[in-house]
Amino acid sequence: MKNNFYKALFLFTLSLFAVSCSNDDDNHDDHDHDHDSAEHTYVRILLSDEKTTELTLFDPSEDKISSFTAKFPKSSLYTTESGRFAGIIHRDNNLIETFDSGLEMHGDHIDVDDVPKFGFLTGSAQKPTHFKSKIGEVLTFNDGDGTLSVGKESEINKSGAVFKTVNAGLLAHHGAMATFTNGTYAITEKDNSVTGTLPEKVKIIDNTGKTLFDAKIQTKGIHGNASDGVYAVFGSSSGILVVESNGNQKLINHPEDFGAAWFGSILETASAGKFIGYTAAKGAYLIDVVAGTVKPIIANTTIMQCKVSYDLKKLAVLLHSGDLKIFNISSQQVEKEIKATTATATDATLKPQMAVTDKFAYITSPTTGELLQVNLSSSEIKKTKVSATPYMITVIGYENSESHSH
Repeated sequence: MKNNFYKALFLFTLSLFAVSCSNDDDNHDDHDHDHDSAEHTYVRILLSDEKTTELTLFDPSEDKISSFTAKFPKSSLYTTESGRFAGIIHRDNNLIETFDSGLEMHGDHIDVDDVPKFGFLTGSAQKPTHFKSKIGEVLTFNDGDGTLSVGKESEINKSGAVFKTVNAGLLAHHGAMATFTNGTYAITEKDNSVTGTLPEKVKIIDNTGKTLFDAKIQTKGIHGNASDGVYAVFGSSSGILVVESNGNQKLINHPEDFGAAWFGSILETASAGKFIGYTAAKGAYLIDVVAGTVKPIIANTTIMQCKVSYDLKKLAVLLHSGDLKIFNISSQQVEKEIKATTATATDATLKPQMAVTDKFAYITSPTTGELLQVNLSSSEIKKTKVSATPYMITVIGYENSESHSH
């Protein structure tokens, strides 16, 4: 009997706790259901616009839109390693801006540390193009002069903070870099053995630009790269170039049926040593740099967007038909297929862009000025008006709903 009394008391206390934790007046069961289908409280979606300087910050859990003004339209958006900040790249205007979500991760919960706002940290550079963020740094490769711009996440809110320039003595080219966990960088090099703007090889430099390891392998052109801190992987027409911080380099062959096709995009995953290679000519493939294998996840030539989820565990593929396919990267199996948008012509000037969390896919609709929020469990689609012609999209914040006051 006593046992039942304590059990009832415990359940009563639990229900009180549930009500106090909930922002709504639903009972506990409904709250659980809502929680499963709702976005994490501290996820934010940042969007730029093609024709206006408007930046839109969407808070899915509050269904709230905030607008900010960037320096120029048509900016590219990227999330920093911590998730708190975004890098805003104005390539044609030679400018880098930063943005702060105001959210701070504290172990198991999130603090609202500040209001969302632009960061103080800015940079002027010659055609900043390729963005990366690792070991607390924010980097761009600048196509206009072959330099790197390096900033620190810790200085984004520091008055007067600017990106510093690292000059590795490179020719101007459409290049890329990757950061190793020891603080050195793999950086592309142009020697003009191939005509055009693409580089042909990769060397390793320190943070002053000094060469630590010369390039070992010459390719016929490099584009696209990713790094897990141990391996830096570059897409190249000669094969997949894998570079290690000790200077080791190797090429992994493309699948036999590739012909002249090669991966112009390489994406990071949550699995060490495993990357996604993507080419519109063939599809998306899992690259295991340790085993040296390349296996198809989806062989398809009608892919419009190919993105990894915010936690790097899912691969999301949006076809020109409007069909969205979600794959589990570790099993390479399809988890979900949803008709997400209307069809987009392959020659459309503005195509939908996509960002994905573990619960939702967010897809821009540039023709209607909307953001589509696709629920990956229920397949429901919600539309929110964002800006005139939404251009780029990125997720910032945290896949977490625990606040300080829990």
